[in-house]
Amino acid sequence: MLLATDLDGTFLGGKMEDRLNLYKTIKKNKDIKLVFVTGRGLESVIPLLNDPIIPTPDYIIADVGSTLVNGRTLESIEPIQGEIEAKWPSVYKIQHALADITTLQYQDVPQQRRCSYYYNGDTDLNQVKEIAERFGCDVITSVDKYLDLLPKDVNKGSTLLKLTDYLHISPEEVLVAGDTLNDLSLYGVGFHGVAVGGSEIGLVNELKDNPKAYLAESKGAGGILESIMQNPLFKKFIDHEKERIIPKSSTSKNQLVMVYHRLPFERTEVNGEIIRSKPKSPNGIIPSLLGLFEKGRSGIWIGEEVYQEGKEPYKNEMVDVERYPNLMAATISLSKKDIDRFYRVFSKEAFWPTIFSFVEKAKFNYDDWEHYLKINRIFAERIAQEADEGALVWIHEYNLWMVPAFLKPLRPDLKIGFFHHTAFPAADIFNILPWRREIIGSLLLCDFISFHIPRYVENFIDVLRSHTPFKVLKKVSVAKQFLTYSSALGVEQMTKLIEVDGRKIRLGAQPVGINFHLIEKILQKKEIQEKISHFKEDKERRGVKRIVSIERLDYVKGPLEKIKAFGAFLKEYPEYRGKVELVNVCTPPSQGMKIYDQIQDKVNQAIGEINGKYATMDWTPIQYFFQALPFEDVIIQYAVSDIAWITPLRDGLNLVAKEYVATQGLLNGNGVLVLSEFAGASVELPYSIFTNPYDRVNMVSSLLKALVIDPEEASIRLKRSLEQIKHYDIHYWGTDFVKELEKSQEKVTINNK
Repeated sequence: MLLATDLDGTFLGGKMEDRLNLYKTIKKNKDIKLVFVTGRGLESVIPLLNDPIIPTPDYIIADVGSTLVNGRTLESIEPIQGEIEAKWPSVYKIQHALADITTLQYQDVPQQRRCSYYYNGDTDLNQVKEIAERFGCDVITSVDKYLDLLPKDVNKGSTLLKLTDYLHISPEEVLVAGDTLNDLSLYGVGFHGVAVGGSEIGLVNELKDNPKAYLAESKGAGGILESIMQNPLFKKFIDHEKERIIPKSSTSKNQLVMVYHRLPFERTEVNGEIIRSKPKSPNGIIPSLLGLFEKGRSGIWIGEEVYQEGKEPYKNEMVDVERYPNLMAATISLSKKDIDRFYRVFSKEAFWPTIFSFVEKAKFNYDDWEHYLKINRIFAERIAQEADEGALVWIHEYNLWMVPAFLKPLRPDLKIGFFHHTAFPAADIFNILPWRREIIGSLLLCDFISFHIPRYVENFIDVLRSHTPFKVLKKVSVAKQFLTYSSALGVEQMTKLIEVDGRKIRLGAQPVGINFHLIEKILQKKEIQEKISHFKEDKERRGVKRIVSIERLDYVKGPLEKIKAFGAFLKEYPEYRGKVELVNVCTPPSQGMKIYDQIQDKVNQAIGEINGKYATMDWTPIQYFFQALPFEDVIIQYAVSDIAWITPLRDGLNLVAKEYVATQGLLNGNGVLVLSEFAGASVELPYSIFTNPYDRVNMVSSLLKALVIDPEEASIRLKRSLEQIKHYDIHYWGTDFVKELEKSQEKVTINNK
């Protein structure tokens, strides 16, 4: 079988899942020869030959039939190419003759073997044809826009026919595919053909009475697959993969486009070779998002990566063909300088402190804002380029707030969902941002906007009230999942559906869960169990209770306030000296974030003062680790600690609290979680001991309560919290978000009762 296919709109068109299935079939079947037949110049086809996903063609017919080369060596196929060259008149004389037709615009493409123009409805095609006739040329048009003059009897079809004769291939073994009128010549020389779904109406009208032409419903590559399955002569080549490759355009779920600042893998250089590996982060977010593609769902993961100077930017690549057969990664290559300015400088200096209500630390730089817009525009343009028609787009985090504003005008067919991994501040705080109107305007172009907890949803609603008129169409009670009273962040009802300027927008509260099964798997390892036993024996021998605190170095996490509160505790309750120890693990921030240098110095000084004042030869009050511990070591610390002291001044959620509960619960322990009222997780974990990190007296008293609590009560609290965490795990979060985004496609019915 020889498949001769146009590129744009045909072989490169249609749903990504269909493209991948067609490409896989061609690569696996050596009995299928592939010919690219395109109006493009050869120069613009060459980049496709370096794309690892697209199969390499055996031959290329370019320039609307004027160029014929071997697809692997790019050498001309003689004597066919020589015959074509001999028919060409002087291109410059043709240009001169057409110069007076002002509605023709010369195409800015390589014109070595072509004479190509743009035309419009005012162009006198009869006049063009008369001039072409004088030079022995034909006029070929497509999509009411493109016009080519070619020597008579030189076109896609004639060159393909010469090629098949040259290869001694019967016309019955050939399938041609196209979508515009300049593909018409392919169908009139005895080949079987398909006009893919969405083809130019002129081509469809020309082919509707052609017994060898099939008019497909599916677009692009899906139309090619559809026609192969309908043709007994070609069906045999893919019968063994029938179930996998039949286009599911009308029944399959919409393509899911994941837009995240990280890719689903990491690259490291080993002996000059780039090796891909799994992400090191243990929080489970990336594995959870990948899980959405395990059953073959079509998807693209768009993320950024540092551009290596002197090397080509990474092309689209499959993430893992075996586990995620239809998931492709599209890398946005940015310089380290661009990423640092975009993320580590502007986002962290302008947005981060504002989001968490530390407005006195915020710095607003308009030049950096313009750079931020530039990066967001790059993301939007890449999404618009890669996404299938009607795809679902899931955008993550505040550093991509402006992507919807750039994306919606480019691709109004897409359904856009946005998830905030941070908190969302109250209106009087958010509105301090100089660009608040632009940000809110961008978010209102989404179809679904989600946050961790209901309080952040209502903060968003309050912000809207200060920006634009809107209607609340639906509110829901949140008591099923969230604490609604006796909580700094509790609310009773949450806005679920609003209407802004005629558009309905869904809202949601979907706190990220933890990778429960990963923790369970780690705790089953023999070497982990042995280390836990060793640490527990040592702790019992020394007669101390262990308090664990794990956080990233950030003023938002309140590390200094916690250290000072622990010092106050030891001062007020001297009987606990030598009997409690604080293991404080502080993960360093990303390199280049100078805004954290001052807080680091203050924390180091405070720890030194407390240890210097209270330490003895066999007891150190605070064990401080300024490093990122491997996740298995973190789990061990959770397992051997009697108390987790999680006291951020503000936190969008806090997964450490959930991980501690999961670890203790799986071990049937009775560990106690002391949790800040201002961590989003507090409204999910009502059985914790709450503390106010701004109130040192309260910090001390809540720590004392955790130390003296009855073990049986602690065990009951832990079990109740474990039920919540186990149910609403990381996989629930990812699946639930996509379900809500899919609902945005449905017709909304409002019950006003």
